[in-house]
Amino acid sequence: QVQLVESGGGLVQAGGSLRLSCAASGNIFSINTMKWYRQAPGKQREFVASISRGGSTNYVDSVKGRFTISRDNAKNTMYLQMNSLKPEDTAVYYCNSLILLVVSTTPKIYWGQGTQVTVSS
Repeated sequence: QVQLVESGGGLVQAGGSLRLSCAASGNIFSINTMKWYRQAPGKQREFVASISRGGSTNYVDSVKGRFTISRDNAKNTMYLQMNSLKPEDTAVYYCNSLILLVVSTTPKIYWGQGTQVTVSS
């Protein structure tokens, strides 16, 4: 099947930076849109950023100008460069990808297990 593995989370002071990665592996034919979501304690999971296979990007307003999403199609990997981090960015960050398997004709959405980002004030 498919695995999405996030990495790069950790503890950082306000104003600092982190770079998250999401690597997809398995019997993959192609990956369409890839997205980052986050979920803070006691809150609903929220959309953070997305990137199409061709590189078109979208961001939630609260991260515009601070976060940059990118991807390497050859490596089936997506990144989230997070700069000027704020305490309110503290959350578990999840990757989400629309993936078509080699043995399938219908793409499906897959989720990673999440990586914790904690920003101290």
